[in-house]
Amino acid sequence: MSQYQENATVTRVEQFSATNYRITLNCPEIAGCAEPGQFVMVRTTTSKDPLLRRPFSIHQCLGDGSLQLYFKVVGRGTDLLSKVSPGEKISVFGPLGRGYRLNSTKPAIFVGGGMGIAPLLFLVKEYCRLKKECGEDIVLLGGRDKSEVAPLVDDFEVYGPSVVASTDDGSFGQQGFVTELLQNIALPPSCVLYGCGPEPMLKALGAFCRDRNIECQVSVESVMACGMGACLGCSRPAKDGTYTHVCVHGPVFDAEKLAWNI
Repeated sequence: MSQYQENATVTRVEQFSATNYRITLNCPEIAGCAEPGQFVMVRTTTSKDPLLRRPFSIHQCLGDGSLQLYFKVVGRGTDLLSKVSPGEKISVFGPLGRGYRLNSTKPAIFVGGGMGIAPLLFLVKEYCRLKKECGEDIVLLGGRDKSEVAPLVDDFEVYGPSVVASTDDGSFGQQGFVTELLQNIALPPSCVLYGCGPEPMLKALGAFCRDRNIECQVSVESVMACGMGACLGCSRPAKDGTYTHVCVHGPVFDAEKLAWNI
């Protein structure tokens, strides 16, 4: 698997809410070989503070040598990244990890909660490119409020699937968790489910799919220092009693193979 370190040029910065941002970076080597579900490690400043890179899932590759990152400001690293301007350069390393295994012969349900929405756009784009017709596929998006979900709906709809949204406060779509939307839709026969979001959501998706014998692939989040399996900071228990590492064995796993100790 090819990996590159590029001094990527920032070409666009979009602010969707007080804390949600999307930036577009020109880094043709990474964008040219990235797969849906993979991630990059980003140095969010040119100084040594913070010292470590931060992991970000790849939100979308645009075909012109650019890729996008969609993120929420939660600490010093992401705060610095939100303040970059077009023309600035930042160091990006990737693509890293194992992404989603696409099965374009089956109908698909894509479920994203919160920042778990980020990698699904790249996934839906590539899935629909392979499948050609995505009218029977469904995208379920959930967030805390309208500002976390509404700005991204059009980006998903352009590829053809139906998009259904929920928000915790009811300000957009159905009120409630995104997992509740699964109870109210007609599931396509012999479908596969792809998910990304908070751990409790992923656990619920796994249980839902297990009960219905549906293939379920989920992308998990983890704190990591290196992104290459050296620091072992992203280890997590597997269902068979062993440990797996999110950065090299994931971040995408079969939901049934993970131990959900929450």
